[in-house]
Amino acid sequence: MIAPAGYGLGGAEPARVAEPADASELAEELRLCAQAREAVVPFGGGTLQGIGNAPTRYDVALSTRRLDAVRAYDPRDLTIGVEAGITVAALTRTLAEHGQFVPLDVPDAERASVGGVLAAGWLGPRRAAYGRPRDLLIGSTAALADGTLASAGGMVVKNVTGYDVGKLYVGSLGTLGVLVRANFKALPKPAAQRLASAELAEDARERTVAALGALTVEPVAALAVDGFGGPLRIVVLFEGSEATVERATRDLRSALGRSGIAETTLLDGDQAERAFARVLAGYTEVVADRTITYREPGLPASAWERARRMRALGAEVIADLRTGDVIARFARQHARTVLPRATILAGAAALRADLDAWGEPPATLPTMRALKERFDPSAILAPGRFVGGI
Repeated sequence: MIAPAGYGLGGAEPARVAEPADASELAEELRLCAQAREAVVPFGGGTLQGIGNAPTRYDVALSTRRLDAVRAYDPRDLTIGVEAGITVAALTRTLAEHGQFVPLDVPDAERASVGGVLAAGWLGPRRAAYGRPRDLLIGSTAALADGTLASAGGMVVKNVTGYDVGKLYVGSLGTLGVLVRANFKALPKPAAQRLASAELAEDARERTVAALGALTVEPVAALAVDGFGGPLRIVVLFEGSEATVERATRDLRSALGRSGIAETTLLDGDQAERAFARVLAGYTEVVADRTITYREPGLPASAWERARRMRALGAEVIADLRTGDVIARFARQHARTVLPRATILAGAAALRADLDAWGEPPATLPTMRALKERFDPSAILAPGRFVGGI
């Protein structure tokens, strides 16, 4: 047992923090907690804990920090199996040694754990090009509330047909089980990566957004960013062969020139990765004690129009022109009234105390409650954190 400093959630503090050394120890800890009716909140790097409500009960913070090993890796098959506590940055470095990657696109990759990214259901900007994290997950092991270790899938890209139970844990915020291992389908790392950015003048904004949607070579990410540390600008990321990226750059510069944008900044390789990471950091950054950040999904064609409406209400925005997401950071609490279905990504605890992080519940809520009852009958796993108070 260690001191619980740094594990508070929405004003709730655990009585203790458990840091098991491996999956078996973690499962045994869960069994003992269920026996004692202690409420448990799984904890990875803590970078995405702003997603979800504060727990209604909170006795034990269950850290996966020590579960950080690479358990299996076959570069020839492009498959890798890691423990859930490994950081996204460590996973990325391991794969990069063999020219491969898994596009998780998460803020603060040096701290974010792979298990936490999956449990939070994180969705990054490059998913339009490469798929969601859950699409790249081919197998998993989770510790259930009764101490059972349950595995699904495996280490091959194509498994047996039928429903993949392992996908249930993705996005469930630790309310159904605690992920202890994840197996991924890796992808070949593109030969070239280039990030282009440009400031947008007021009279060029609509033309520029339209031009981005008509590019011959689609970018892997295209964002319109207003605020978040700077003026309104576009951020476009291209990945692929050297020839493809060069052609895409020429097309982009021509399109921006026709829209009235005279200057475009280009960054390649590591510089592009660092600049993209700075944009991602804005998704979950909490500015002092005065902001709440929401994610509103939608259609790519409507992202800029929705972002404009939020800007008119005083928000800083990131409009994802490929996925349709709009990230909006408001400096006031009543934004929930204009974003009834948006999910809170981050925010000051004092402002969000009376806000439901998930907005209006979906029609599938009864099914979700039934799953929770089946997987966690004693309701000890992150109680109250998920949709509808699950």
